[in-house]
Amino acid sequence: MSAGTWQLGDVTVDRMGFGAMRITANPHRSVAIAVLRRAVELGVNHIDTAAFYASPGGTLRVGEGEKRYANELIREALAPYPDGLVITTKVGPGEDEERGFYNATTAAELREQVETNLRQLGVDALDVVNLRIMKKPGEDSITERFGWLAALRDEGLIRQLGVSNVRLDHVEEALAIAPVVCVQNSYAVDLRGEEDALISFCADQGIAYVPFFAIAGSSREGGSGTDHSAAVEKLAATHNVTPQQVRLAWTLHRSPNILAIPGTGNPAHLEENIAASGLQFSAEELATLD
Repeated sequence: MSAGTWQLGDVTVDRMGFGAMRITANPHRSVAIAVLRRAVELGVNHIDTAAFYASPGGTLRVGEGEKRYANELIREALAPYPDGLVITTKVGPGEDEERGFYNATTAAELREQVETNLRQLGVDALDVVNLRIMKKPGEDSITERFGWLAALRDEGLIRQLGVSNVRLDHVEEALAIAPVVCVQNSYAVDLRGEEDALISFCADQGIAYVPFFAIAGSSREGGSGTDHSAAVEKLAATHNVTPQQVRLAWTLHRSPNILAIPGTGNPAHLEENIAASGLQFSAEELATLD
């Protein structure tokens, strides 16, 4: 874990973590369990998950066989959880038989989602909960929803809070209510949007910035593809690594407050992802990617 560490609120985590969204895709539960256990063996102490990460269906819209939930796989693989392991989950989006995929807009719905995460993970309190929102400029203040989560934190159901899929003004809204330990947005070498200013703001505030789609980029839920830029391909060849490893390493080089959470259900890809934390690029090489 040569990429170093960063403070996730009141805990220290290695900057290379693991995202659990894709571990449900394989119908063989044993594969997911083996990947999770190996991730921890390799030094991962920060896992990102959600109650709505599930297959068949779910956000990936793939899979077959019996229903598999990422949270339950994490519990089966890792409980009792090792000291120092931080599990970050998110609420806002949800899925049930009656409504299908929905967005929580009431205090009762958010509480229900928090309680579902507690039950699935088998814990009394959630380490970190991100409020995940749908961005609609001018119509999406998070003050009320984040306030409800802050109340659940005060009850002891949540230890720390973060926000996801947000703008800078959302982060400022949240900070006026309670401490924010992380911001989780889509960000990659070819998927930057207006995130650079937000990353710098978070660094100044001591807030972790946790990008999703660092490997997938514009493919998003479609996962890692083969459409890499010539600069990424050249750097991969120079260092004898994969383009995916270059993308991850670039993400970590971007700012010291960035925590990577690449997700995979493939044991070989897991090893490659973790190894990317040790890649070092010169300033000249990084400039080619910009």
